Amino acid sequence: MIPLDYGRSFLIGKAPDNKVRFWVESRTRIIDEASGQFEDYVQVGSCKSEHTFAEKDLLHEDNYDFLPVFGPEWSVIYRRPAALSENYREIRRSVEWWDGQKYHLLEGKDVEELTSNEAIREATYDFAPIVTQTEVWNKDTGLRAIIECPVKTMNTKREGDIYQVDTGPVAFPDLSQRYDRHVDSLSLAYVVFNAPGFADFVLEAPTAVGSEQVHHYSKIISLDAENRVYAVRG
Repeated sequence: MIPLDYGRSFLIGKAPDNKVRFWVESRTRIIDEASGQFEDYVQVGSCKSEHTFAEKDLLHEDNYDFLPVFGPEWSVIYRRPAALSENYREIRRSVEWWDGQKYHLLEGKDVEELTSNEAIREATYDFAPIVTQTEVWNKDTGLRAIIECPVKTMNTKREGDIYQVDTGPVAFPDLSQRYDRHVDSLSLAYVVFNAPGFADFVLEAPTAVGSEQVHHYSKIISLDAENRVYAVRG
């Protein structure tokens, strides 16, 4: 899977009343090892709830975050208001969101895999765009996934030759069981790692805040993983 050039990757809806364009923020490939088939889920940038093309008062009064993840057949929209909501997660056929999507996913032309901590740090100091792929699997279900995203936050330290990726959101798949649809396995998450062989994820989940419940990044999972880091310069 060649990393995307995330600075130039988009998708756009086909509906004539709103040909909305989204900036691509991550890509998750879910692979069925038994059949060899896979599906890609493309997570795009978050926006706010709005009265589209109104003459004034463009934002909903009870505002919420709005974040789509598009798949080949099914897509999911996450709506996050201040309090826990039954409408947090809505799945429809992809064609039912803006009459379907046209993808503009550009692979990187000048891609270098960074195979040492030093190389990762030096690419960071050179201000190269960096993309990671975190591959996870479950032997019992025979499912595998590659979670790819541009690195928004990179921690580094020359002393000790250390780096640490902390970025998201990404579409995290639950591989511990086989769902009827892969889209049902997805959660929003952030990924954190500083070594090739494991990754920690914090998933958005119902979370108690005093006597109230909200959706918050609070559910922490650590998995064996294969982490690959790339400089994508063009």
